Amino acid sequence: MFRAILRLLSLVLLSVAVIMAVLDATRSIAAEALVMTPLGTSWAAVSPETLNQLKSAVTGSMPAFVWNEIVTGFLALPGFAIFAGLAILFALVGYGRRRKEQQLAVGR
Repeated sequence: MFRAILRLLSLVLLSVAVIMAVLDATRSIAAEALVMTPLGTSWAAVSPETLNQLKSAVTGSMPAFVWNEIVTGFLALPGFAIFAGLAILFALVGYGRRRKEQQLAVGR
């Protein structure tokens, strides 16, 4: 059951990555130059309140360099790459290897 949830979450994250990649491809064609929208820009456009909540939570409970160096660096990466990486991570965690008994039963 847990693996199925992880695989479903992986599928949703991959869908978001594809949508973001298509948006970037459309913008690149229109601009006649490569456009890769950072995750922070996309997040600010969709839900600026949650981005501000994240900033206040990180700056309130951790040293300043965590927000200035780590989180802003993460938010500067292309959104489609972040979601694709997370999709791959959840797919790998949710991947279940077959047991030896199952492999033998399939082979018969």
